[in-house]
Amino acid sequence: MTVHDRVIAVVGASGGLGAPISRLLLERGAHVVAAARDQPRLDAAGLGCPTVSLDLRDARAGDALLSVVLDRFGRLDGVINAAGIVAFGALADTDDLAIEELFLTNAIGPLWLLRRCLPHLVASQGFFVNISAVVAEQPMAGMVVYSASKAALTAADGALARELRRSGVRVLDARPPHTETGLAARPIAGTAPRIPPGLAPDQVASVIVDALDADEWVTQLPSTAFSS
Repeated sequence: MTVHDRVIAVVGASGGLGAPISRLLLERGAHVVAAARDQPRLDAAGLGCPTVSLDLRDARAGDALLSVVLDRFGRLDGVINAAGIVAFGALADTDDLAIEELFLTNAIGPLWLLRRCLPHLVASQGFFVNISAVVAEQPMAGMVVYSASKAALTAADGALARELRRSGVRVLDARPPHTETGLAARPIAGTAPRIPPGLAPDQVASVIVDALDADEWVTQLPSTAFSS
């Protein structure tokens, strides 16, 4: 497996982690399609590759992605889902809409996306990467719903890695520690507590892309895989 000459869609490509992943893939010779909810922010990232606006909360997001990818390149070799949202605060103080939004974006949306892309990934013997979070391993008080949504994503990835093995589709669950993506400054609810400085996004991006370029495929990158 190598990313060179592969057609790879990066979802959440306007974000603090999706953008450096996209740039690194391009540097290594991949054909990238960058997708995000906020088209102006995606344009401002200046990635220099085809883009598509989509919302993971919409079950048809995968259809929008495939329309652009297949029209431009005729195939899909991999998807990296770097999209996600966060909320802070006790469960009692988190309203119903925020709970729903977290699960739609962080857990349900990625499953809808993979379901749409799966026939094309089977055809190319491709891969699907979900960027979960360290809270899937170490759930945190004051981040109950976010922790639960990421744990659900990680559980799904573990099952999918087994379910899709025979079809040749590789599933990777990446769980980086806190990373300086700016996400904590944009919660959909609550206010971030004091958080020690996180990892550099470029460092995290490099670990993930290196795993795709490695001779031996891995199905998970636990938080410890990102230590320097």
